[in-house]
Amino acid sequence: MKKPVSRRVALKSLGASVGAAALLPWLSEEGVQAFVSIQQTAATPQPRVLSASQYAALDSLVEAIIPADERSPGAREARVSDYIDLLLDEGDEALRQQWLDGLAAMDAEAVARFGMPVAKLPAERLDQLLTDASRNEQQPQTALERFFVLTKQATIAGYYTSEIGIHKDLRYKGNQVLAVFHGCLTEDGQDCPHCGQKPVPSSDRKL
Repeated sequence: MKKPVSRRVALKSLGASVGAAALLPWLSEEGVQAFVSIQQTAATPQPRVLSASQYAALDSLVEAIIPADERSPGAREARVSDYIDLLLDEGDEALRQQWLDGLAAMDAEAVARFGMPVAKLPAERLDQLLTDASRNEQQPQTALERFFVLTKQATIAGYYTSEIGIHKDLRYKGNQVLAVFHGCLTEDGQDCPHCGQKPVPSSDRKL
């Protein structure tokens, strides 16, 4: 059996299916803040568009595409399903229907082949389902194959927008997501506790 689709495979083929990425909108500023809040509070999922069963199916799919490994947590812990749900909430009706139809098609395929929906498939069955759906990833022919490409692109986008993807997987040490911005607070001759700025000597201050 082939190995589960990993983040390395996903990233390697990212440029090969750019066409699907064009179908994905960007989150608004409000959407980004909502996604940050979901990650920081580890809130119980409360999807805005997806039903509980649709969310569970999507959560299984994204975790199979970018699973947890020895380097960092996977797409489930990064709350990628919430990222996609926020995209759908901000998107138009056509985008929402495309995803709902795709999830229904995945569930129908899982039930037809294995007698259970996506969310209840054991790992090896889910791997088999996704392996078959990705056979024509370069030029998807069926609705199921096109949905796999779209899901993979959204998973990569959501994962590498999350704090886990940026800081734990990529090990990025630069800019951090700030819930509150503190200006420089050099007071009473003390260094600023936020930026380390040293106070300007009184003799150097401009009048």
